[in-house]
Amino acid sequence: MSTGLIIALIVIAAVVIIAAVMTLRARGPRRGPSLKRRFGPEYDRAVARHDGDAKAAERELTERVQRHGELRERPLEPAQREQYEARWTAAQERFVDSPRDAVAEADRLLAELAGARGFPDGGQYEEQLAALSVHHAHHVDGYRRVHRAAHLRAEDARDGGQGTEDMREAFVAARALFEELVKPARHDGGGHTGGQHDNGRERAALNGGRKAHSRGGHMPWAMNRRQAKES
Repeated sequence: MSTGLIIALIVIAAVVIIAAVMTLRARGPRRGPSLKRRFGPEYDRAVARHDGDAKAAERELTERVQRHGELRERPLEPAQREQYEARWTAAQERFVDSPRDAVAEADRLLAELAGARGFPDGGQYEEQLAALSVHHAHHVDGYRRVHRAAHLRAEDARDGGQGTEDMREAFVAARALFEELVKPARHDGGGHTGGQHDNGRERAALNGGRKAHSRGGHMPWAMNRRQAKES
């Protein structure tokens, strides 16, 4: 084999190697920002759970997308939607007299609602949560918080300092995911009585309820039903 041919083969091999390295570099950095955009706060939680190891967190999130990314949410019938909204309002009003029972009902309701929309069954909480994080990443932590509060035993709650205010905050955080799951899909058409406008009024009512609670009074959860009727 001539020297010129050997040199040519070496140059070709070097070009192939350089091209492969550059391709890997071009693909590598995109995955992180892409996952961060898709998962938002869930990306940061995954990194924290892996003790700051972003690569390990990205592997976990990529696996979630591979398992659940193709999931298509099923629409709710109008009657179903009304039932879920009525149950949520009832749980909300129950919070005044029985916060722990109300939080447990909110947890059950989210599990059932997610199952009705086509996510894994509520009996598989971790898998259901993973699937929800792929499609509702910015709201799924409310479900996580209310589930944790619902399954915390009363004695553990006292030892950990979890009181009514902590449960109220978990309930409020869970409302965002409930709104996402209960609203009609774009192709369903029709209106939704619990949309963005009502949710804004609810936040105002809950802020007032927090002040009332700090003074030893009741939180005006029932305001939401009255406001909905008057609107």
